[in-house]
Amino acid sequence: MLVSFRRAKRSVSLEQTPARIDSSTRDRTTTAIILAFAAATVLAHWVFGNRYGFQRDELQTLDDARHLAWGYVAYPSLTPLFGRLSLTLFGNSLRGFRCFASLALAAALLISGLMARRLGGRRGAQLLTAFAVMPAAIGAGMLMQYVAFDYLCWVLTAYFVVRLLTSADPRWWLAIGAAIGCGMEAKYTMGFFALGVAAGTLLTDARGYLRSKWLWMGVAVSILLFLPNLAWQARHGFVSLDFLRHIHARDVRLGRTKGFLPFQFKMTLLAAPLWIAGLWFCLFSREGKRFRLLGWMYVVPLLLFVAAKGRGYYLQPAYPMLYAAGAVWCEQGLQRLSSAWKGIVRTAAWVALAADIVLVSALFLPIAPIGSPWFHWASSINGDLPEEIGWPELVREVARIRDSLPLQDRARLGILGTNYGEAGAVNLYGPEYGLPRAISGVNSFWYRGYGDPPPQILIVLGLPQREMQRRFQSCELAGHTPRIDDVRNEEAEDHSDIFVCRGLKESWPSFWSDFHYYG
Repeated sequence: MLVSFRRAKRSVSLEQTPARIDSSTRDRTTTAIILAFAAATVLAHWVFGNRYGFQRDELQTLDDARHLAWGYVAYPSLTPLFGRLSLTLFGNSLRGFRCFASLALAAALLISGLMARRLGGRRGAQLLTAFAVMPAAIGAGMLMQYVAFDYLCWVLTAYFVVRLLTSADPRWWLAIGAAIGCGMEAKYTMGFFALGVAAGTLLTDARGYLRSKWLWMGVAVSILLFLPNLAWQARHGFVSLDFLRHIHARDVRLGRTKGFLPFQFKMTLLAAPLWIAGLWFCLFSREGKRFRLLGWMYVVPLLLFVAAKGRGYYLQPAYPMLYAAGAVWCEQGLQRLSSAWKGIVRTAAWVALAADIVLVSALFLPIAPIGSPWFHWASSINGDLPEEIGWPELVREVARIRDSLPLQDRARLGILGTNYGEAGAVNLYGPEYGLPRAISGVNSFWYRGYGDPPPQILIVLGLPQREMQRRFQSCELAGHTPRIDDVRNEEAEDHSDIFVCRGLKESWPSFWSDFHYYG
């Protein structure tokens, strides 16, 4: 009987081997296609990434990257760390500086497709998920900003949760904790997603893991990874809380937090039906019962952001897991349709997602000629584009003003950039003209001080004339921010005057002590 059982077992194994080989080959092919999607986004960023220039926020990140720390006023430490790595590898190359943000979003795209596979999706569901994520990979991966690494950490967290739910292996809590901890070092909104994971664990069958040591070890890992930034905050009086309060009040005042819910549909465009299907699958369908946790991981941050009046894009990294769930559920539903209807639905889905990719590329990639109707249309929707224009020209104008001063004044000269774009641009392009490093009271620039010895004459950019008259004995208009091809950005529109100021009315320590502000 034992011999018979062994023969039967061997026979079954031999019969299954071709199917397993075919499945493995199909998975490898699918992964290769998804990798091609991801590589296409990286290639697009590399080809078009240097057509304009550094964006205003990137200039802040670039300068912070030259002063590595465990924290900064405007964000945690992860993004400047990658910025420093890019400076080491590529120097001041714009393409190189944006490289890691692009790679982070490409990795998120790949992981999203693999998430669909772990949810039970076949090739169609995996590719559809990756295609749905491509607009975000193009848009959010274009600039070297913390949103890129925040996005990746949310997607990693969701993927590890899926691995936990499909394997029932509690050791995945370690990976979940690591992803959350890294996310907190990228952007503090990861805390909202972590609350979603916690609430979902309590409200679903996953609550059984509360008795697992692995869950609590995962919590410890997340805290350990976040601890350096927390210690930095403690040493600096939790300055980022003041910064976030200021920025939030500004956003509310300017109306940037209005329409949070409608913005979710504007942001996801024609992929909205897919994530709605995914949310239904996770929260209400019988087939998705074991993935209820994913549904709560979306609902809880959504409600928290609405209550806190967050900006609409804060929730963007929560959608890949819903795209994956929706693609799997739709794939299952297609099996009940006739062949003709299957073809219609699939074609409509791919065409809709392709349209999203084309639209986002037109709006977020720096493709349009500067000053063209296309450029002005894209700039009216995507305010980042005009903020990439004119920084070298501004620094050239500052150098011209410096050269117009008497030699004795140049030796005592300082440059005061009121916002981080101005200060960052001078520090990036100024060495070419022999300009001193700019000083500024904005965000983390303030901690770098005003120099020793302090300047006696200042070229001032962006400070209101009333404020300068209050601070200095004399200020004279010396130049203007150049306007490039009628591009309307903050420098050209709001504070284009450049002044030369002399005679600070108070001591530098006194002036600097209350010159710290946020932007």
